[in-house]
Amino acid sequence: MNPVLTHIENRIGFITLNRPEKRNALSAELIGDLDAAFSEMEQNPEVKTVILRAEGKSFCAGADLDFIQQMQHFSFEENLADSHRLKSIFSKIYEFPKVVIAQVQGHALAGGCGLVTVCDFAFAASNALFGYTEVKIGFVPALVSVFLSEKLGQALTTELLLSAELISSSKAAKLSLITEVVELEFLERRTIEFAKMLVSENSAFSMSETKRLLRSLGAKARHEALDLAAEANAKARGHQDCVKGISAFLSKTKPSW
Repeated sequence: MNPVLTHIENRIGFITLNRPEKRNALSAELIGDLDAAFSEMEQNPEVKTVILRAEGKSFCAGADLDFIQQMQHFSFEENLADSHRLKSIFSKIYEFPKVVIAQVQGHALAGGCGLVTVCDFAFAASNALFGYTEVKIGFVPALVSVFLSEKLGQALTTELLLSAELISSSKAAKLSLITEVVELEFLERRTIEFAKMLVSENSAFSMSETKRLLRSLGAKARHEALDLAAEANAKARGHQDCVKGISAFLSKTKPSW
């Protein structure tokens, strides 16, 4: 089964996370296929906007459990390479030349919440929860901190990352983390309606150029910060707190901090 599905309809490109049995967790294969899917949509002149969505009850639960187990035995160099792969897909979506809309039908946690963060718009079901939960397992949400600070400001970023609190769709909307809360039964229709509005009423050139200009603001500092964040991410994985937290997570126990 392909971990990422794509199709195009009415000038809207659909990219669907397709690991519902794993809560669409971020495996190396999924990240690679996600990167390829966005490249496909970028190169296709028929596509004017992209909807990122997911199969199953969860949008994305973050890192894959099997990958987390492997991570315990990675060298610093391997962890750094993995951090850069995640940095690459986040940056690709954030700086993508076409509008990207997240359709969030279920919980978006850790790296999954990071995916929502880097989209231009996000429509979420009223029952969905959001959270940057990394510090609960001794991990560091380094990469997402760069994008989230730029999107929400440092004060709100500090609150969300250090508390690791799960927040409701309504609170996420109030914080401007997402665009709109929609009842689950109407979510797909509302998201597609919004995408169709962009397709029919807005110039593709103007949207792309506007987004390029917005993303150019502070771009040098952002790219430097992301390189530092990738290194911090890799270093944190070898820390005893991370080893302890992952062991507790895998054994479904609560670590004693």
